[in-house]
Amino acid sequence: MSTSNQTYKELAIPFFKETFDCIDQVMQDHNVPYYLIGVSAIALELLKDGIKPSRGTKGIDFAIMISNMKDYEAISEGLKRKGFNKVKAPWTFYSERFKVAIDVLPFGEIEEQDTENFNKRNADLHMLGFKEVLEEAEQVQIGEKIANIPPLPGMIILKLVAWSDRPEERGNDLDDILKIIQHYFDLAFDEIVEKHYDTFQDGDLDQKRVAAEVLGRKARKILNKSESLSERVLKVTQDNLLDPATSGISKAWARNLGSDIEYTYSLLKALHKGMFDELENTGDQDQ
Repeated sequence: MSTSNQTYKELAIPFFKETFDCIDQVMQDHNVPYYLIGVSAIALELLKDGIKPSRGTKGIDFAIMISNMKDYEAISEGLKRKGFNKVKAPWTFYSERFKVAIDVLPFGEIEEQDTENFNKRNADLHMLGFKEVLEEAEQVQIGEKIANIPPLPGMIILKLVAWSDRPEERGNDLDDILKIIQHYFDLAFDEIVEKHYDTFQDGDLDQKRVAAEVLGRKARKILNKSESLSERVLKVTQDNLLDPATSGISKAWARNLGSDIEYTYSLLKALHKGMFDELENTGDQDQ
């Protein structure tokens, strides 16, 4: 899969190319697998179909697969030599030259051994689901380089986990999930018609509801890898499906769309259904 050479400009992130080049070099030097995550990854995926970012960002997020803090510190030194210095959060680096902040989040064996060293300094470290989601990473060409990014259903999982940890500070996560739902019907039209035709039940042709349910079905493959991850996402969606009037997700989406809460509640219900209801005769068993 690829994007056009205009991607750097269309991402609307100042010095994205220069930042990405620095990260790529440091990770290549240390032979460390890395992934572009967050809003930049979503924007890259949507840009393949000509959908431009709805909001810019001055931060770029990466996840790196490493074993221990010693490896992380070596990467930190490599980034420092490129002009990226640590700031308040132990995983955040800032380039004075590019005016860009990057988060470099470790996962893999380090999660079991050393992430407590991060958590003691700052509780806002959302690693649940990274391993499972990034096992399904896709490759996107950006300029002359290849970026590994999570699939859109995986991004929804990561965004739900992050939002549930700090809902008062992470409203953009819900906006990003909604944007994926809004565009996914067109992005995956052929697959939806071929493999998920049963979602058009009772003459309901609402594209967002169909997209939400299909995204949930595809997210299920990732959720099934981890009981703790599945339980977390189940709790988040169930808590927000108790009552439309108290559903933080439904209310945020309603404000974003300018629609009534009952409609956005139905989108969340469709997403939850795809994730957790048993599939019957959907033709989706070969995902």
